[in-house]
Order: sequence, then C-alpha cells, then structure tokens
Amino acid sequence: MTKALYVGSFDPITNGHLDIIKRAAKIFDELTVVVAINTNKSALFTPQERVNLITQVTRDLENVACKSVTGLTAETFTQEKADVLVRGVRNGEDLNFEIQVAGMNQYLNQEVETVFIPANSKWEFTSSSLIKEVVKMGGSIKGLVPENVEVLLKSRLK
Repeated sequence: MTKALYVGSFDPITNGHLDIIKRAAKIFDELTVVVAINTNKSALFTPQERVNLITQVTRDLENVACKSVTGLTAETFTQEKADVLVRGVRNGEDLNFEIQVAGMNQYLNQEVETVFIPANSKWEFTSSSLIKEVVKMGGSIKGLVPENVEVLLKSRLK
C-alpha cells in the first residue's frame, strides 16, 4: 500500500486543490490531505474549519482523509508513515518554489520523496489568496471553489 500526503494551507480549498486530490487519490492507495500552518500567511479560516471543508468535499473519496498539523512536513511524513508527498504545480514559478521545498524536506528527512502533479490548465490561474481578494472586492468566484466554500467565504468576507 502506498500512502501519500498532500500538504498545504488550503485557506480555503479551491477546485484546483480538489482536482489534485482526486487525481492523487487515483494514483495512491491512501491520501491524507494535511492542513498545515504557513507562517508567511495570515489565515482566514482556522485549521479545524479547513479540515471540515476539505472533509465535506472529499467525502465521496474512500481513500482520502484529512487532518491538521502544526509541525514540519518532514516530521509529519514520518509520523504518518507516508511513502510520498504530493505537490500541485500551476506554472514554472510554482515548480521552482516547490523544488526548493522538496529539497528542504529531503534535507530534513532523507525518506521524503516528492511527486509533482501539474495543475489542469482549467485551474492554472487560481489561488486561495486571489480568490479571497476577488470576494473582498465583490467579484464572482462561482465554479472556482466548492459551493460550501463559496458560501462560507462570502459570509466571512462581507
């Protein structure tokens, strides 16, 4: 059995994230979506709110679980007895950054292997930060995030 971790801040989860989750769930026997703390970002949703949103939108995926953590990804990798990390990349800039992150994770834990899944071109332009900005400015995000996320985002950012 191959266990993968998909780690991110997911503040909030987008349809781009969900696409990566569905595709990774087809490749790996088990996939745990890990809500992590990004110290460079100010979160809109609590880790538990993000876990709840992700759990709701992945409930039909039998081999997908979700949890939150506060430590380093390299440590979580060992604690979860994972075989691989999954990272989604939208473009070359993402890839350059993710290669650095993968290198640091492997430096911290030689067992960590990272697999990059390219974003579907339909979602290349989406990011949680950009989606929050559009909502703040009164724009439509219909189709960019799951419906439960859209409702919560609109109520939180009014």
